[in-house]
Amino acid sequence: MTLVVNPRQAEVWNGPVGAHWAAHQTRYDAMLAGVNDALFDAAAVAPGDRVLDVGCGAGATTRIAAGLAAPGHAVGVDISAPLLERARASTAAEGVANAAYECADAQVHPFPAQGYDVVVSRGGVMFFADHTAAFRNLARALRSGGRLAFVCPQPPGEHSEEARALGLFARLVDEEPGPEALAARSAMASLSDPERVRAILAEAGYREVAVTPVTVEAVWGRDVRDAVDFLLSRYPGRPLPAGRLAELEAALLPHATDTGVRMRAGVWLVTAVRPCRRPYVCVTGRPRTEFALPPHGDSCDTGVPSAVRAPSAPSPTRSAPCVLFPCRSP
Repeated sequence: MTLVVNPRQAEVWNGPVGAHWAAHQTRYDAMLAGVNDALFDAAAVAPGDRVLDVGCGAGATTRIAAGLAAPGHAVGVDISAPLLERARASTAAEGVANAAYECADAQVHPFPAQGYDVVVSRGGVMFFADHTAAFRNLARALRSGGRLAFVCPQPPGEHSEEARALGLFARLVDEEPGPEALAARSAMASLSDPERVRAILAEAGYREVAVTPVTVEAVWGRDVRDAVDFLLSRYPGRPLPAGRLAELEAALLPHATDTGVRMRAGVWLVTAVRPCRRPYVCVTGRPRTEFALPPHGDSCDTGVPSAVRAPSAPSPTRSAPCVLFPCRSP
């Protein structure tokens, strides 16, 4: 692993919390799958894109990104060695050849400058020690005009069946949160204020920031008993009397359906763009004074055309059409 500036979260995700997520990879992936469509619709990953997945965990979103980006590629980065071990194993088992993983603290990791077209994260960006520094580092990894898309939790409220049920569950098991649990809870809430999110991203250099509320439905178990067993697995070594188990089951019973125990929760879908310093390029190389067009550079050695913009009305001096492309140079 490269330099780590958040040792507390490194300890959490390489300790019992990370081990539990790795051991229950399939369960957690199913719980979080409800945000995948919204996240990847917003990210708009296209064939040939280079995608960075921050806080990739066991790699489910990295593999989705790799499938959308082919023949491009996706790189997942996470601070948790147990989760990355599962990510690599699952990727090999599924035969995904264009996905790779790095164990690193994304706040300070030396990503290649402008090495990615899209940065995504499914609930992995809340855990940074310094959010502004981290998003600035990710901006350096994005090409000009590159897209950022991530999801993070909303504050618990009346809309969140999940928050209410889990709060009751914690009280019923008499949970005394330790340092790891407290650190994880604090980090989870760090981006719950949309105004703070906007301010952080603006300071980090992003533009076109949008924060959209999304309600998702998480599946916590096949049935009530299965969901209770899973939740209790997060509190090892804490046997409960039969009466308390019955109370736990009763707490989840209102959320039981024919397709599992489902609880709604609110998340923020956040999107932003790394702005381009030279937004348009005239591929004819003609002097800009000949065209009644938006300001643009006469050439762009590192620009990669991604879409054609229609030229403005011809000017008297124009002898050839000017085709404009968004510029990907810094």
